[in-house]
Amino acid sequence: MRFIHTADWQLGKPFARFDTEVRAALTEARFDVIDSIGKAAVENGARHVLVAGDIFDTEWPLDRTIVQAVSRMQRLPCHWWLLPGNHDYARNGGLWDRVRAKGATNITVIDEASPVEIESRTWLLPAPLVHRHNLDDPTALFDTMPTPDTALRIGLAHGSIRDFGSQGETANQIAPDRARTSSLDYLALGDWHGALRIDDRTWYSGTPEPDRFQRDDPGQVLCVDLEPGRPPQVTQVRTGKFQWMIRNWRVDDLTAFEAECSQLLSSVEPAATLLQLSLAGIAALGDRIAILARLDHDIAHQVRYLDVRADDLAARPSDDDIAALAVEGMLGTAARKLNAMIEDGGMNAPVAKRALERLFVEYGRGSAG
Repeated sequence: MRFIHTADWQLGKPFARFDTEVRAALTEARFDVIDSIGKAAVENGARHVLVAGDIFDTEWPLDRTIVQAVSRMQRLPCHWWLLPGNHDYARNGGLWDRVRAKGATNITVIDEASPVEIESRTWLLPAPLVHRHNLDDPTALFDTMPTPDTALRIGLAHGSIRDFGSQGETANQIAPDRARTSSLDYLALGDWHGALRIDDRTWYSGTPEPDRFQRDDPGQVLCVDLEPGRPPQVTQVRTGKFQWMIRNWRVDDLTAFEAECSQLLSSVEPAATLLQLSLAGIAALGDRIAILARLDHDIAHQVRYLDVRADDLAARPSDDDIAALAVEGMLGTAARKLNAMIEDGGMNAPVAKRALERLFVEYGRGSAG
């Protein structure tokens, strides 16, 4: 038995923090990834795609969101098994009735906790969520779900694995040993947005199209091979279009910064990259200004989105910088006083750094004019 395990599509996610152009691209990529998942299924000979919850970002998506999702799945030669998660939980007369009404024969909504035979001798044990926050372990019923002897048992659930010995109640918690206690050949989980192995038989697939800055491993699906009596063989298959990258650079001069830029831009597809960049170090005031200008006027237009955090990149004017401020005049006097405050390192030093930088910027503008 070979199938694709995926989860956390979150179709219709608003991406409200971004401008219109970026928001539209990210929204469309979440639909496009359905095509990529279907392609992965075909190329790997998988007839079934198991989606472990949060197919939609809300329980009341727009009609266009549902139509786009169903039509894309409908034209692909595999069967899609959709499990309600905490974002798109099952409710009477809600989202999943709207999906069923589209009449796609290769899509099955599994919103009841009852075993389903998806192929001969292969049973799917679903744990659909009927509320956003469930205090009970949604997979506890797997222990008592009957299937024929020697049949493959695949659990499908959405929630958070809890640590052994954890105290108190948290919504949608799943026992970490559920695969063992329920005699599952594989437990396909959703909720965590990066691919994550819990044990040989328990995996999170992560989201197939990244949707946030994070340090785990999103942007893929899992191709799973099952044989009775053997551990599953799990292969990660890349599906994501966009890269959401977090980078922390220590730069002390413009040369070091340019080297980092060159290395980054040569290793990614800039138009498909969202970059959260933190800068730290102590650079000459002129270098700091040049660095921020390069980011604002060049790098920001090459990548899809750029978020710069430069508070930890300190600016210290060089002797040449101060000399350029016409030392004989009022600017030079102000520059020397500000620099002395910076040297003292007192409470006013951060304000003095910003003031000196602004002084230098305004002087540069006046000189250019």
